[in-house]
Amino acid sequence: MEENICILGDSIAKGVVFDAQRNRYTIANNNLGKQLAEMYDCSVTNLSKFGCTVTDGLARFEKQKDALQDCRTVLMNFGGNDSDFLWQEISAAPDELHKPKTPIDIFEQTYLNLIERVRKCGFTPVLLNLPPVDHTRYFAWISRELNADNILKWLGGTSEFIYRWHEQYSVAVHKIAQAANVKLIDIRSVFLERRDYCNYLNDDGIHPNEKGYDLIASAVMKQFVK
Repeated sequence: MEENICILGDSIAKGVVFDAQRNRYTIANNNLGKQLAEMYDCSVTNLSKFGCTVTDGLARFEKQKDALQDCRTVLMNFGGNDSDFLWQEISAAPDELHKPKTPIDIFEQTYLNLIERVRKCGFTPVLLNLPPVDHTRYFAWISRELNADNILKWLGGTSEFIYRWHEQYSVAVHKIAQAANVKLIDIRSVFLERRDYCNYLNDDGIHPNEKGYDLIASAVMKQFVK
């Protein structure tokens, strides 16, 4: 029986890029799913979705799992949206307490629950950590129609907080993989080992560009044995 691959995650797992000429998001021609299908001559079912958190991912897996019986491996990539904030609310009330979309303790527990469900269905879970963000570009992106001064005030005076906060979730993915004894593919390092890693990200500072998706695919293929 052909052993196919499922990808479950957010817009980065989907292969989303920002097309500046058309001023909208689209799917990269060299997205991970396409490159895996070509490399391993198999079918890839990509259940990833723009804006998806790990809680959304668990719901999507439960809804679609019966259609994945020919798959052996489920590649998962969550954390970027989970770590994000509701910037419009922060812009309006910078002196109030604001929580991320998924607090990190809930993120860790929900991800562990998802891994357990994937295993119980007979699939092998494999986790991907998070590519880094360009905090300067991302701050400009999320504040472009909001009160940038208020957001910067809430961030403590520097957009670098965005990088550090996002990084916590990538570190959490490593902890989750260790706790669940699952394979983790390191896609973050292939960006960080480049002095100009921001050149591998879109104008929004968070999604990879075409060159960035090549980095991700290369890292996955080197570390993933089907």
